[in-house]
Amino acid sequence: MAVSTRLVDLIQDSIDVFVNERRHELQSIAPELTEVLDLAQQFLAGGKRFRGLFCYWGWQSVRPKHADHDTHDAQAALELPGIVRAAAALEVFHAAALIHDDIMDKSDTRRGALSAHRRFEAMHAGSSWTGNAADFGTSAALLLGDLLLGWSDELFDQATAALPTGDHGRAGRKEFSTMRTEVTAGQYLDILEENAWATYPETDALSRAHRVIVYKSAKYSVEAPLVIGGALGGADENQIAALRAFGLPLGVAYQLRDDLLGVFGDPDVTGKPAGDDLREGKRTVLIALTRSKLASGIRTMVDELIGDPNLDAEQIAMLRSAIVDSGAVDEVEQIISHNVALAHAAIAQAAITSAARTQLIQLTDTVTRRTA
Repeated sequence: MAVSTRLVDLIQDSIDVFVNERRHELQSIAPELTEVLDLAQQFLAGGKRFRGLFCYWGWQSVRPKHADHDTHDAQAALELPGIVRAAAALEVFHAAALIHDDIMDKSDTRRGALSAHRRFEAMHAGSSWTGNAADFGTSAALLLGDLLLGWSDELFDQATAALPTGDHGRAGRKEFSTMRTEVTAGQYLDILEENAWATYPETDALSRAHRVIVYKSAKYSVEAPLVIGGALGGADENQIAALRAFGLPLGVAYQLRDDLLGVFGDPDVTGKPAGDDLREGKRTVLIALTRSKLASGIRTMVDELIGDPNLDAEQIAMLRSAIVDSGAVDEVEQIISHNVALAHAAIAQAAITSAARTQLIQLTDTVTRRTA
């Protein structure tokens, strides 16, 4: 994974250069914006960079047939600025989405530190300002998320401008725009399910939870970055189809693992409180499967507890036991394995480079067996 490690470093370098270039611009508007920039840079540091990695390997998967598709060639390709900036643009977009997501979920932490709106809230509380600290935090974080959305567009424009072929840039831009629409729709469907789940037939719960997974996460986390990279590299229709056939089931498996971690993950590893998804009332596939298997009395207890932001450790443990005892965890693990198998099969004979195929298989294990 030497190429991927190098790519992660280059993505961070690209983000840092971009933000520093805008430092003078914002400081010339008002010196108070320095704190916003510092917070933005802190929030843009770190992370797993899965979206950037999938974008790069989507691009690398369709490189010209006359290129040497070994590790050395893949390493050399990282010196091309277009694909690195495209990967960086995806990561900046992801940071914006996380900031907005944390506001909607009322999350206190992200990656083991305060979420953006809580950082702004703390800034207000420690500065003897007038007004409500929490309201200031929410408003400031919304604006920071919006700023990062704009910056992701600028970075993507830089990426396409660095490409040798304009048609490839336009194809990548189209996929980038589609991704933004789909993930926004998915976010809405997510909060809709948290609030409206009880008004829909019980028989629809699983399909509705799966729909949220597809549009909020699966496409956005894996499929779209792969296809964006492929489009920027000049992929033909068959190659794009293969990348989609790989990316969608892997994205589903990725999010199902995330759902398990949201209930059972170790806070010291995930950087989020234990059972956070239960307090937030996430109506995931895991919860839909659990409810379908429980006796009515226990199901009523689960429904009363899920979504209570004040759940204590004992209540979290009670919900976890109900979920495990229902058999839902085992079923989700089986669904993950099934989707991983679908992803592997999709690229086994696909017309992509051998180096990309090897790396994508490795990434499959990384994203579905992670502990954070």
